[in-house]
Amino acid sequence: MNTNFFNQIQQLDFTGVLQLNISKGIESNLIVTVLVNNEQCGDSAKNGIPPLTFNATPQEFDEGFFQQITAPIQTVSGLMVDMEAFMKQMEAVKMQSEMEKQKAEKAKKEKDKKKAKLKAAKDKEKAKKAKAKKKDKEKKQKAKDKAKAKKKEKAKKKAKAKKKAKAKKK
Repeated sequence: MNTNFFNQIQQLDFTGVLQLNISKGIESNLIVTVLVNNEQCGDSAKNGIPPLTFNATPQEFDEGFFQQITAPIQTVSGLMVDMEAFMKQMEAVKMQSEMEKQKAEKAKKEKDKKKAKLKAAKDKEKAKKAKAKKKDKEKKQKAKDKAKAKKKEKAKKKAKAKKKAKAKKK
């Protein structure tokens, strides 16, 4: 007896483990379940993929078993590979997102630091100008007061001189 069963399995395009369960059914039928399992796939959704189940006579299996399982096995295997690739991409995106978030936070801190320095410099300049304005105002007030005092003094002297002149006339 020479079969090409394992050669045909070898030709199936799948990644992972191909599990075949064969049990005897009623009336000389066989029940065959086929399940592809890929341990590399980290997504637990893979556990929701049901096995392929066939109930047929041995002759029917010999005639069309591989034609019936080829496409579904390739689809399931591809799905698991895609799921794993998706999981890896999501992890990469998450890491990238965290790195971008850290970059953004760092940039914001630096920007805030620069703003604070600029504000401090502006406040210092404002205070300096206010101080100079106050000094200038004080100077002007002193000059006004001095002028008033001079005027007063002049008026006093004039009044004294008038008194003296009046006193001399008498």
